[in-house]
Amino acid sequence: MKAKLTAGRVFIFWSPLAATWLMMSLEGPFIAAVIARLPEATYNLAAYGVAFAFALLLESPIIMMTSASTALAADGESYRRLRNFNFFLNTAITVAWGIVLLPAVFYPIAEGLIRLPHEVALLTHTASVILLPWPAAIGYRRFYQGVLIRNSLTRLVAYGTVIRLVSMAATALLLYLWTNSCGAVVGASALSAGVTLEAVASRLMAWGSVRHLTAGGGSIGIAPQAAENYRSITTFYYPLALTSMLILGANPLVTFFLGQSRLPVESLAVLPVVNSLVFIFRGIGLAFQEVGIALFGEGGEGYPALKRFALILGGATTGILLIIAWTPLAGLWFEVVSGLTPLLTSIALPATRIMAVMPGLSVLLSFEQAMLVRGGRTKPVTWGTAVEVAGIAGTLIIGIWPLGMVGVTAASCAFIVGRLGSNTFLFPHMIKAVRKASSGRKC
Repeated sequence: MKAKLTAGRVFIFWSPLAATWLMMSLEGPFIAAVIARLPEATYNLAAYGVAFAFALLLESPIIMMTSASTALAADGESYRRLRNFNFFLNTAITVAWGIVLLPAVFYPIAEGLIRLPHEVALLTHTASVILLPWPAAIGYRRFYQGVLIRNSLTRLVAYGTVIRLVSMAATALLLYLWTNSCGAVVGASALSAGVTLEAVASRLMAWGSVRHLTAGGGSIGIAPQAAENYRSITTFYYPLALTSMLILGANPLVTFFLGQSRLPVESLAVLPVVNSLVFIFRGIGLAFQEVGIALFGEGGEGYPALKRFALILGGATTGILLIIAWTPLAGLWFEVVSGLTPLLTSIALPATRIMAVMPGLSVLLSFEQAMLVRGGRTKPVTWGTAVEVAGIAGTLIIGIWPLGMVGVTAASCAFIVGRLGSNTFLFPHMIKAVRKASSGRKC
């Protein structure tokens, strides 16, 4: 970075990625709204939510590939090693997902462990089979999105998401209007179609960057940090993979506890709708992680501008969601937009109000993780996530059994407690990484 980094330059780099996450965050409310307008909405919303939680868990080892390729795809050899590493993980994840989907494996988990009603378990299995391509498609497109981000082509990432949303919406509407498919099938089909087409589009849009790298050119705008060999890639990446496995593994954990809670089916139906609303604002903060990695600078000179921007972003996203959660806008969203019944809306409102501070906490977490990844200190990221998952589990145990809370309310409290724990744990590690980078800055 030859010119001094400012909050304005951070905004220009960040805005296409934020648009990407914002568009993806609309995916959940749209699908939930379609399912809510089909027969047996409560069962189908619950089944779709559980299937999606399973899919997220299976994709978790690959979800940090964007950060890895942003940080490491410095030249042709690094690109090839990362690509092969990515393909290996995608194959292993798909095989594991296929094993889980075997009826002899799936139903003991769904009905025996999570205690889903048989009708919900059947719908969940069908939706999960449709989502089989999802994890590998996610890994493939996230790898090439990292290549685009490293080469300052963030707008192309946003274009790919437009393709994903259009294909997802078209699939959902076609199935809704022209078939008798149940809601869980409509939602899972739309997700699979959208992410598969986005993966193909990401590879095509990265064509020029890949040719530049494989022809011997270096990436643009980021200090060199190459993947020297497969061992160095594994050492760098496995803490990130453990991080995403832990945090996304919390989704089936929450699903299990909700199955034991008060109003279990209603809570399972409402949780994906609440999470979808919160994710609209939380997702904008998630876009900040790759921005921090890319713009931190060789000696940490980008840190002050990144910190100022993070404070503005966290405050704005939390403030807007607080306004929605504590005004009639929340009821309008859940009943008119999402199509929930008044009963389900009354269950969703307390959880949403508790979760309203999550966007600001997510911006802080993205900022902390970006500073650590850019400094090559990925192990504290894993430990921070372990603290978060422990906080989620502990809060759920207390909330559901001794306190007898409604499941979705207990889950929202657990998410906040866990995220506060993770933020607190990572903060001193982040400060140490920033100081180390700044001490090596050339004057």
